[in-house]
Amino acid sequence: NQCQHFSKEGFKGQPYQGGGNDLHAYASQKSEHPDVAGGLTIMKTEQIESFCPEDTFALGEKIGRLAEPGTVLTLVGDLGVGKTVFTQGVAAGLGIREPVNSPTFTIVQIYEEGRMPFYHFDVYRIGDVEEMEEIGYEDCFYGNGLCLIEWANLIEEILPPSYTRVKIEKDLKKGFDYRKITLTRKEANQE
Repeated sequence: NQCQHFSKEGFKGQPYQGGGNDLHAYASQKSEHPDVAGGLTIMKTEQIESFCPEDTFALGEKIGRLAEPGTVLTLVGDLGVGKTVFTQGVAAGLGIREPVNSPTFTIVQIYEEGRMPFYHFDVYRIGDVEEMEEIGYEDCFYGNGLCLIEWANLIEEILPPSYTRVKIEKDLKKGFDYRKITLTRKEANQE
């Protein structure tokens, strides 16, 4: 069993690259500067390997513990890749004990029992961005909690200028439970 639970030091054999005690520490020093006039966006990326659902949960839990109010995570991955397990980990890291499942039909579920509000969106069934306006997405995206948005690629035009993209991918060549989790920090240039 290759399951390697995530800890402050990182996965066994894969040292934690960040420093400090915040979510941004997950971004490595590799910088990708998109071809945008004036350098409007700065992106930093780190890849983490998960060998079992417990690893994926533990990474989410770590991110939930380190998150600060106003954190926005976008979550992308195929069906069955572990988005819900990751999200349950984030909720646990925030101190939320109630069951957490994807709000596929309600679009958003708000949990308030943790150390800050947790706004969990699943926008898979959104037909138009106007539906997001009807449910008051701005209060969540720009609120004092942690906002996690599944299928965020469907609403890119309304995402805030700064967020962390979490992409979870399977690679069956490396095992049934193996996942490559890519964290990409997108920040608006403050200049």
